[in-house]
Amino acid sequence: MNSLQDTWVYLSASPLFHLTLTLIAFQAANWVYQRSGRLPVFNPVLLAVIAVVTLLMVTQTSYATYFEGAQFVHFLLGPATVALAIPLYKQFHLVKGSAVALGVSLLCGGIVAVVTGVGLAWVFGGTGSVLASLAPKSVTAPVAMGIAEEIGGVPSLTAAMVLGTGIIGAMFGPAVLRLVGVTESRATGVAIGTVSHGIGTARLLQDDETAAAFSGLAMGMNALATALLLPILWGISAGWAF
Repeated sequence: MNSLQDTWVYLSASPLFHLTLTLIAFQAANWVYQRSGRLPVFNPVLLAVIAVVTLLMVTQTSYATYFEGAQFVHFLLGPATVALAIPLYKQFHLVKGSAVALGVSLLCGGIVAVVTGVGLAWVFGGTGSVLASLAPKSVTAPVAMGIAEEIGGVPSLTAAMVLGTGIIGAMFGPAVLRLVGVTESRATGVAIGTVSHGIGTARLLQDDETAAAFSGLAMGMNALATALLLPILWGISAGWAF
């Protein structure tokens, strides 16, 4: 027993262990997802998060210790986001023909994403810091955390909300859109990218390259617009609303 415990202590102190754990958890979750016939409820990101969090809680491993290894995967978030430009480039001829509709959709979607999250939290008695943390929930994580910090939110809470928003959007977004009659690839992509950022876009990449291209564009433009406008609008509204 002591030998097993000593082995665990040795392994858990190595950044390589937690990097390997993250990769194995995702690969196992993706295997389950594929074997299920790609059922949305078996989203691989969700399953991997549950598996890793459960193990960290059982072993009482701190997030700081885990992140020493996981940071190498985190570093790849930037290049992976940039790589979404590839399907966008392939579908650029469609983007040029949809510029006006795309702009209007992004503006409406970005506003609704902020207002609904903040409004629901306010109705249920959320504090100012919670509201500020929720405001950028539909923007990709690195940008959202920076916005939250600037407007008085809690970046770690924002990161959790961003992850949850992305997973829920990836799991149920396409089905909900089909339910309300939205089946066109460009419209689906813009809706998912605006609300569910990278996780939703990655989901679309598996089935529809056109939708993924528009999703990647919507994700990037929504992040830029939110980063520029939300701090200004938040500062104006905070004085009388909260």
